[in-house]
Amino acid sequence: MTNPFLIGKNIYLRGLNVEDAQGDYPSWLNDEEVCQYSEHHVFPYTKAQAIQYIEQLSSQNDRIMLAIVDKQSNTHIGNITLLAISSLHRSAEFSILIGNKNFHGKGISKEASMLLLDHGFNTMNLHRICCGTMVSNTAMQRLALSVGMLQEGIFRDEVYKEGTYHNTVRFSILKDEFNAKKHQSEKHS
Repeated sequence: MTNPFLIGKNIYLRGLNVEDAQGDYPSWLNDEEVCQYSEHHVFPYTKAQAIQYIEQLSSQNDRIMLAIVDKQSNTHIGNITLLAISSLHRSAEFSILIGNKNFHGKGISKEASMLLLDHGFNTMNLHRICCGTMVSNTAMQRLALSVGMLQEGIFRDEVYKEGTYHNTVRFSILKDEFNAKKHQSEKHS
């Protein structure tokens, strides 16, 4: 493991570094299938843009962007973020991208999400974490529900993608709800 920040059973999370821009990371944001439910894949994404973005992360105190790394192969397979962090409201927005398609459908998203949500609630003392996705993104909706989030509502025509407006669905979880879910999961492990 190289510079682990949060460690799970199958993966660990670490800060993004400039070397990640030399790997597969920039290509994920150019992959139509990987980005089908995100706001990426509108403009080509270059290694130079990835480097610039990664270098700017250290000066931003309203977001945490971490690399998801497979422990067995030490491969950077995706990114996970808490953004729009508000110390006043003790809230943040959550997003995740598994860029390496070989790791889709293997439970990595849930493991990474539980690590980051736990950090957000129990280290950063956040009170509320939310996420949103296109209504057609059933995988993200299943993930949100599996980590204990509750659906809050539908936002009509919020995203324009591939020539069409799409509704989005929003989810959130509060600190007490997350800790109850985490405790329940630990009892059954």
